[in-house]
Amino acid sequence: MVSANNRIVPVLLSGGAGSRLWPLSREAYPKQLLSLLGEKTLLQQTALRTGNSEKFAKPIVIANAEHRFAIGEQLREAGIDDAMIILEPVGRNTAPAVAVAALLALEQNPDAIILATPVDHWVGDQAAFQETIERGLKAALEGKLVLFGISPTTPATGYGYICADEDVSSGAGLHRVSGFVEKPDLATAESYLASGSYLWNSGIFLLPARELIAEMECYAPEILQVCRAAISGATKDLDFLRLDDAAFASAPSISIDYAVMERTQRSVVVKADFEWNDIGSWSALWSVASKDSSENVEIGDVVSEDSKGCYLRGEGPLVAALGVEDLVITATPDVVLVTTRGRDQEVGKLVQRLKANGHRSATQTQNVHRPWGYYQSIHAGERFQVKRITVNPGAKLSLQKHYHRAEHWVVVNGTAIVTRADEEILLRENESIFVPLGCMHRLENPGKVPLNLIEVQSGAYLGEDDIVRMQDIYARV
Repeated sequence: MVSANNRIVPVLLSGGAGSRLWPLSREAYPKQLLSLLGEKTLLQQTALRTGNSEKFAKPIVIANAEHRFAIGEQLREAGIDDAMIILEPVGRNTAPAVAVAALLALEQNPDAIILATPVDHWVGDQAAFQETIERGLKAALEGKLVLFGISPTTPATGYGYICADEDVSSGAGLHRVSGFVEKPDLATAESYLASGSYLWNSGIFLLPARELIAEMECYAPEILQVCRAAISGATKDLDFLRLDDAAFASAPSISIDYAVMERTQRSVVVKADFEWNDIGSWSALWSVASKDSSENVEIGDVVSEDSKGCYLRGEGPLVAALGVEDLVITATPDVVLVTTRGRDQEVGKLVQRLKANGHRSATQTQNVHRPWGYYQSIHAGERFQVKRITVNPGAKLSLQKHYHRAEHWVVVNGTAIVTRADEEILLRENESIFVPLGCMHRLENPGKVPLNLIEVQSGAYLGEDDIVRMQDIYARV
């Protein structure tokens, strides 16, 4: 059993955008926050792999600052309320993120071992995952930087590969690392699969923090310098620790693989016993999802006939497929994606084109998430806009006013407490209230179920920046 002092510190890396799963995954609400496989989100599944175990300490989460409230809420829903959530002002890949986590872990324990893992991957067997980590722990305690490799089942060209040299353990599946290859061509990948000496790089690392920092001093001192400065200048933001913006932004954007693992002499690789998939494309998601007798994955509002090998998902309009094979058809309220499973790795190209054209759907979902819930624009015209607003139980919007618009709220279901100037009004289902232009107001859900209402805005300017906040429990400006 791992002693309390040697418990592994999970480091959950949540900085990715997941653009290849667009339109479901977008920068504003990426794939790790979505329930793609089962009821729990990928973030929650990752956190629970190491949660509630004597082997693991409380997790450190390295997160995009824009996702902080969603991440905090999802962890609490999963029963993990002791995570240290570190906010990155900008994404700088995994090397700076892992360095920050290692430095913070060392402040708590000079012998800290960290388990750095992406939060947007799928692992098939939690018990096998923990057993594999246990097999790598002895090497980590001896100062080795441990990688976890997956035995390839196909000649995948979208993964990085690790060349596993001779076995350096007795039955633990531990090998020396003799090389790395990033996304080989098909012929090379086929030769790797045939050789049996290459493993997929899972992107999961078990690292003695002190030795990792020593290796970074040697191979990536500029990263350590800015990470130390970012921690030194960090500020508390409610339950979060916000890294210093200027310092962290000056860090080079580089993966921990390139910065350290491909250069160090301390690396070893454990051949993992668990099923794994990086969920890096619609085809990857299709491969691990439950299928019908025609090898179709059907989720949501979907109907199909005489179709085979398709991924069909309807979260907006009905998706109807007739006589097609190997397609991905995903419908959200604002986008319908149609592609073949053979070309779905290229979805990111569409996202880049949309970004270049300034199209909102490239990065934003139709549901705009806020710390108190979310809203959705239903209809807009000249001098008016209609929104659906959902407020989570116990949550409240800021005390605010607008200079250019008035608002009319109608409660659809749930209960609302509305502050309007000096009044406090309780609204029930089918009741409404008018908030005049310039009037101080606040909306709160005192109940145990979500509050849903329709908001009708009217005025000369309806932009989201016409909000003057006087009080806010989420410390927004």
